[in-house]
Amino acid sequence: MEGREREKQTMTKSRIRIVLEMIKFEHSVFALPFALVGALLAARESGTLPTWRQLLWIVVAMVGARSAAMTINRIADVEFYPRNPRTASRALPTGELSVGFAWTFTIAASALLVFAAWQLNPLALKLSPVALAVLFFYSYTKRFTSWAHFVLGFCLGISPAAAWIAIRGSLDWRMLILCAAVTLWVGGFDVLYACQDVEFDKEAGLFSIPKKFGIARSLRIARLMHICMAGLLCWLALSFHLAWPAWAGIAVVALLLGYEHSLVKANDLSKINAAFFTVNGYISLLFLLFWGAAAFVSRP
Repeated sequence: MEGREREKQTMTKSRIRIVLEMIKFEHSVFALPFALVGALLAARESGTLPTWRQLLWIVVAMVGARSAAMTINRIADVEFYPRNPRTASRALPTGELSVGFAWTFTIAASALLVFAAWQLNPLALKLSPVALAVLFFYSYTKRFTSWAHFVLGFCLGISPAAAWIAIRGSLDWRMLILCAAVTLWVGGFDVLYACQDVEFDKEAGLFSIPKKFGIARSLRIARLMHICMAGLLCWLALSFHLAWPAWAGIAVVALLLGYEHSLVKANDLSKINAAFFTVNGYISLLFLLFWGAAAFVSRP
């Protein structure tokens, strides 16, 4: 009996590990810090701090939203994964997880988002289906537009606006600046990442900026997107009258983006994973650190 129980526990742990790998749970670090910055700026405008309850449900909503979005993306692209060497070993094409399980997980994650929104305020609840619609729509955009990278960016870009709504129950136009900045940041590094799949996209009939413009020009487009992102962050800092930590944060982000682009060359994509995963993780966490400090230092 003890042996069977241990075997069950091992299988459960293995299933959890596979699910977390499917949704790339560790990459939540990309979006969550920007959502928390939105929450801190909202609380700053109110002259208070966000409550632990608010922060908890914002995090739960983010986890639910991202888990649902990543899983529906896996379901939508399951027909392409076996044909692409980079994705052939993922859980759905190998049969480690079934498509039926993935749908069940998507529904559960979506319900978690809606429940968390209900715990926050009425406007958050009303907008939760809209957020899910945007997240699900992205998974099909590569089938008909080269600009799908911007849709992916927008999926993460709405997170600070959503967090503001979670705190204030309304939306400030300045959050649209941060939404645009995050959209360009994510879209830019997705362009870099998509450079790996140019040949596969041509074969499969999928669309992307690297397929449309070539790798060299796409690297320049991604660079321009990140320059615009830095400009938008400057505008945002000015609009909130933020103190020096915000400007220090922009400088750090700009330096890391420059380093990210130095790792990727048209004739050498071998360091794309370091640029995509490691550097962007540091960017989001350091942005939260500096802008969180700015929200406390320069209260209105």
